[in-house]
Amino acid sequence: MLFAGDQKIEHLNDDFFGPKIALDDATPAHLFNIASLANIGVFASQLGLLASYGKLHPEVPYLVKLNSKTNLISATTQDPLSLSLNSVEDVWNFKKDSGLNIVGIGYTLYPGSQYESQMMAEASRFIYQAHRLGLLAVLWIYPRGKSVKDEKDAHLSAGMAGLASCLGADFVKLSYPHAMNKQKMKEIILAAGRTGVIFSGGETEDPKKFLTTLAFQIVNGARGNATGRNIHQRSVTEAVRFANAISAVSLHGYSAEQAYRIYLGKEKLK
Repeated sequence: MLFAGDQKIEHLNDDFFGPKIALDDATPAHLFNIASLANIGVFASQLGLLASYGKLHPEVPYLVKLNSKTNLISATTQDPLSLSLNSVEDVWNFKKDSGLNIVGIGYTLYPGSQYESQMMAEASRFIYQAHRLGLLAVLWIYPRGKSVKDEKDAHLSAGMAGLASCLGADFVKLSYPHAMNKQKMKEIILAAGRTGVIFSGGETEDPKKFLTTLAFQIVNGARGNATGRNIHQRSVTEAVRFANAISAVSLHGYSAEQAYRIYLGKEKLK
């Protein structure tokens, strides 16, 4: 259950302030409050935020996102390139110096970009280094660039899952393809091999619909989930309940209906 808190670079303030977003979300502290109160597997964010807020919540399992880029340059204008902000050595030294529970690293790839080889080379090297230190390695993979016709095509997603496996990732985070069914899901899961497939949550949507989709993913082979906006754009109380509901499905085998009761506060995660 990956709670994604890396969007402050990726989407700037678009995801954190607005008419449909809880005011709690206007400050980075909100992300860490949720991570400390909710039942999650790992909280992913950049090293700078962890350095500023992590010591206030040392019990949280953290994953350091090694690269990020803003959304100011669209993929239709220029093929995306996102190189590292920090090295695995930086993460390891920070882990030792801070004493924080850092359990892994993450990296975003944009296959289809003319710069894909540069990003793949970095990702491959970082995964190898992370594994030597006993850290998990998670890839965010989004096929994007002028050559990509449909980045949410399920067959293409299967290719991305296989790519993550070739690079040695423990988990791969993919956008959820459109018009999904069991057969398309099977192709993706099989292509991933031993790499666990998790799908991104996307924009905030109705909690019941979200949990129903998540339950379909888990039953059909997904190894968890990666959720950001659907959690943190809510008030801290609601966000914690929803994160617990998501964990109930992803980690504890609850049905969507049972998990929805947790979100409503009518039942607690056992």
